[in-house]
Amino acid sequence: MKSSQTRTGQVFLVGAGPGDPDLLTIKGMKCLQAADVVIYDRLANPELLRFAREDSEKICVGKKGGHYSFPQEGINTLMTTKAREGKIVVRLKGGDPFVFGRGGEEALALAEAGVPFEVVPGVSSAFAAPAAAGIPVTHRDLASSVAVLAGHQGSDSPQPIEWDRMARSADTLVILMPLGRLRQIVAALVLNGRGFDTPAAIIQSGTLSTQRHVIGTLRTIEAQASAARLSSPAVLVVGKVVNLATKLGRNRTGEEERVRDAVSAAG
Repeated sequence: MKSSQTRTGQVFLVGAGPGDPDLLTIKGMKCLQAADVVIYDRLANPELLRFAREDSEKICVGKKGGHYSFPQEGINTLMTTKAREGKIVVRLKGGDPFVFGRGGEEALALAEAGVPFEVVPGVSSAFAAPAAAGIPVTHRDLASSVAVLAGHQGSDSPQPIEWDRMARSADTLVILMPLGRLRQIVAALVLNGRGFDTPAAIIQSGTLSTQRHVIGTLRTIEAQASAARLSSPAVLVVGKVVNLATKLGRNRTGEEERVRDAVSAAG
């Protein structure tokens, strides 16, 4: 990936992963190393910018406090403009670009503008956060299906969740960014067939050193999240697989921490 000498450069829509910078893919790292411009979200770990060249232009976009610092149309225009200047552009997005990251919208905008682009998938928090808490989203004896939903989407969304159809659509439900509407989500699940005693967990800052989580049921999870003062980014997991966290989500021993630190140092 070398800088283009032609009039039009290229955009790489790169998944930054769930938070832990070690979970960036090798291809994502190579894209950052080659980039002339890095346009990054607030959910992308800023530590990843160390892979970018010192002389590269770094532009923070995304939302803070629920408000977008850049409207989506502005981001689309920014990517297109920089690429048409002949630059290699990395659009660094938290998680995976095509999993509730508006990467599909950005890819369509680039395609319609005739700008070359490539999608570099990332590790989604939908799967990484539960795993970090000891919750496999599928298990041969407990769950053969999983659905990923956007928890922040209300009834006024262009594509609202059809809870009557989705509540029991899969054995495991993973709901991203649920805290702002947790009460409504729990109510919708119960009203549409999920029992109050269904196991549930909320994981905050999954894969980061600041990770915290609570384990309960749909009856208790809202009160537990409030008592623990959990905050975004967070993931809600609903289903029988949550019960495995008591066995798989144990605290690491000193020896496990030593091995993990050695792996990180080797990287």
